[in-house]
Amino acid sequence: MPAPASEDVVRGEVCGTNGAGCFAENLRQNPLIASYVVNERALARARRLIRGRQYVLNSDWGDVQPQAKDENAFLASHSWSEFGEWHLGLTEGASDETKARYAFVYGDFRRLHRTGLIACHYRAAEWRHKEIELAAHDLLQLLDGSGA
Repeated sequence: MPAPASEDVVRGEVCGTNGAGCFAENLRQNPLIASYVVNERALARARRLIRGRQYVLNSDWGDVQPQAKDENAFLASHSWSEFGEWHLGLTEGASDETKARYAFVYGDFRRLHRTGLIACHYRAAEWRHKEIELAAHDLLQLLDGSGA
């Protein structure tokens, strides 16, 4: 593929010459890629956890990120609403009270994990879910500015 035109690089987009358009625009319009809205209740809970110093600053997110068995155990004694408060994103079009509805988990159902927020930020940025990316970024700034 030829190098992108200079104006495309300045805009931060790499456009192809085959008429397919820009990569970022293709991602937004691809029906196979889920779209999300920010879960305001999750943001509020994350802020409360930060203010209450209920967080872990240094963890291996791959080891502590909730797995299906952890989610099932949490749901056995908590509501779907409480489950949702641990997820920064709500999947558009997914049915309520299903795991598919909730995305971008940031904690272990007890505490917020800084590495969980970093993972949310990275994954949202990678797939161009800008609202989720910015929400995770804002929470990271709040956490890092809290004297943590």
